[in-house]
Amino acid sequence: MATTAESTNSETLELLDISDKPAIDYKKISSDGLWTKNAALAQLLGLCPLLAVSGTVVNALGLGLATMLVLTSSNLIVSLIRHQVNDTIRLPVFVMIIAALTTCVELLMQAFAYELYQILGIFIPLIVTNCIILGRADAFASKNLPLVAALDGFMMGAGFALVLVALGVIREILGLGTLFANMELLLPFAANWEIIIISDYSGFLLAILPPGAFIGLGLLIALKNNIDDNRAQRKAAREDVPVAGSKRVRVTGNIS
Repeated sequence: MATTAESTNSETLELLDISDKPAIDYKKISSDGLWTKNAALAQLLGLCPLLAVSGTVVNALGLGLATMLVLTSSNLIVSLIRHQVNDTIRLPVFVMIIAALTTCVELLMQAFAYELYQILGIFIPLIVTNCIILGRADAFASKNLPLVAALDGFMMGAGFALVLVALGVIREILGLGTLFANMELLLPFAANWEIIIISDYSGFLLAILPPGAFIGLGLLIALKNNIDDNRAQRKAAREDVPVAGSKRVRVTGNIS
């Protein structure tokens, strides 16, 4: 009985993430998901749906929320069963978990946002093949506590969704001259959210087509890299760290 009680207590401590293990850096997990290791801007994962459905904000937000929900849920479930799954079958098990969760999200969208589901089309079922989700399940969730894994999934999904929405904002403004058009497809109370940026706008076709998505994503990646470089330079200046590279040194006097 004592052994059973101790086992139960240890499992409870692990689930609540209050065990005697080293403290988890939640700030780093959040910053990695949102910025440092952003799936779209740093790791360049999930580019197919990112470029395909980011023509408008509502499409981008719909797919971003669906991906974030599947990523968070799959990380949590994978972490919960990580000690019960053999290494030889863990990847097929992870794929089955992700497929089941994706089906649940697909059914929810059919029930509550059917028109948006039709617009997104095949890219909702293709969440199963998104490298971000399987990658986080295998590299992080299978090695960490449930609440930590869920936080990682949420932040990685949020970072991906934010890039989707940012790209959707750029493409919708340039391509259609509007912002938040048709938001009622996702949020029934957002029927009046549409903002007409340019009235009587004929549209910019390149922004709507896939080449415009590539250009927009490239600009976002360049912006992130520029911000990272500036932060690194300011940090080096504060810490008085010598800049890497060769330097010219003037030598005076005789050398014996």
